[in-house]
Amino acid sequence: MSNIQYRLLTIVVLIAASIWSLWPRTVSVREQVGGVFHDTSYTRVPLKRGLDLQGGIHLALEVDESKGVVANKAEAIDRALKVVRNRIDEFGVIEPVVQKVGSDRIIVELPGVKDPDRATQLVERSAFLQFQITDKTNALDKTLPRLDQILRSKGYGKAGAATPGAPATADTGGKSAISSLFTPGGDTSKAAAIAKKDTSAAKADTAADTSLLSGATGGPLSRLIQPGQMPGEYYVATSDVPAVTRYLALPEIQAALPPGKTIHWGTTSDVGDGTNVTPLYVVDSKPIITGEYLTDAKPATDPIEGNIVQFTLNSEGGRRFRQETAKHINDYMAIVLDNRVMGRPPVIQSAIGTRGQITMRGQPLQQVQDLALVLRAGALPVPLKVVESREIGASLGADSINDGIRAGLLGVALVILIMVGYYRFSGFLAVIALSLYVLFTLALLAGFDATLTLPGIAGLVLSVGIAVDANVLIFERIREELARGKTVRASIDDGFHHAMTAIIDSNVSTALTALVLFEIGTGPVKGFAVTLLAGISASMVSAIFVVRTFYLLWLSRTRGAQTLSI
Repeated sequence: MSNIQYRLLTIVVLIAASIWSLWPRTVSVREQVGGVFHDTSYTRVPLKRGLDLQGGIHLALEVDESKGVVANKAEAIDRALKVVRNRIDEFGVIEPVVQKVGSDRIIVELPGVKDPDRATQLVERSAFLQFQITDKTNALDKTLPRLDQILRSKGYGKAGAATPGAPATADTGGKSAISSLFTPGGDTSKAAAIAKKDTSAAKADTAADTSLLSGATGGPLSRLIQPGQMPGEYYVATSDVPAVTRYLALPEIQAALPPGKTIHWGTTSDVGDGTNVTPLYVVDSKPIITGEYLTDAKPATDPIEGNIVQFTLNSEGGRRFRQETAKHINDYMAIVLDNRVMGRPPVIQSAIGTRGQITMRGQPLQQVQDLALVLRAGALPVPLKVVESREIGASLGADSINDGIRAGLLGVALVILIMVGYYRFSGFLAVIALSLYVLFTLALLAGFDATLTLPGIAGLVLSVGIAVDANVLIFERIREELARGKTVRASIDDGFHHAMTAIIDSNVSTALTALVLFEIGTGPVKGFAVTLLAGISASMVSAIFVVRTFYLLWLSRTRGAQTLSI
């Protein structure tokens, strides 16, 4: 086979590979959800579009100092950046942008995401996991008289007196919502659904102000809560949760709470007839273990518990967990995530090792999957808040695509006009090679799974000029050789040979600049650099290899032409 045939075969293979890379096709993926395997099919998009082309969500995050002052904010942002990036990668967003801006802000851009609330919860969630033993000493029962006394001294609980930060009618001396559930005048079947209360024990443990525990009105705080059926568990009517939260937040109440104990809210429960209660748990302040030892978490479905999150601890965490749970056989262990108890605390029946589960009864599968995701990615070192949220619509992306296409077509049309008008037949060969150059460039971007952005389109249009720049150098060298009286074949060979140094020099210089932009740039700058690098690579093939092949094919067909239109 001759040299020309080898060259033509190479070009055909490159064209076929490029078309295959750009051709949309259906891909089947086998996924496991809740222990069950599902076959999912989707259409593979060869060139993904960035936020500016297909729309999506833009979030700006800063440290939330309302929950405590952060000493070194810049260092905290650096550590939080890694966690947020891990979460976004687990979220499955194609080509997201997660970057630090200044010293106190993180920018997150999620192309194609249509649910801003879910994305916001995903990046804001602290995901701080603790395992704490519920209180067995009835510490809150013993402290309630003192807490009621403090609230009375501040004027709360009297007729017409307001709860902290609430309207004047919010907390009066009348019956509370929880009172109607648990007093003899209420529906006792609802009380039974929540807790089996030992009224005699409640009377012995509480004073007159806490007589709600035996069915009376009680003090400002004690009348709003009701003991549950396990140690450290209480119930509050969901409508009373804001009042109890404000009471517990008072500095005087915080100082009088039982030492060594912490109070956490649970999840809302429905006890029938549309009545909702929220559990309140008193737990030991020192956790037996935290989520820092967690290595994996995945969603699953249990036939009894419903949706759950199965977690795995590392070897050190498993050893500590086994030691601590062995000390608390028959005690109740609260699984606390971001200061909220997940599900009802299970009783420890035996020592627990490296594996466990978090019950998410009643929660949708998507929320269970998100919880597993943030647990795998790790807890945020500091709380974050969204200070700016912007949803970019698809219409803006469509306008950007149309503008980019118009600019590209105009640029290519001008290049074609100049090349054919000035270099005649040789310019026509360069234009044919240019069409292949565009095909090769797009195929390279698709092959490297790159994302096309508006700056990327600009890089593509710019690289069109770079592609013909090599041909300009070659054509001018050929004209010089023809002017010296050389034959057409010799002029073509010498033209390509002598122009090669200048072509390599210019392309390498541009490629080095693009590499620097890719290495230190983010978002749109990186997209521009990727497209420019792909264009440079494709231009070396089209301008040198393809155009020279066309010249050789033309010479073989004309049997050594004496003149060349250039």
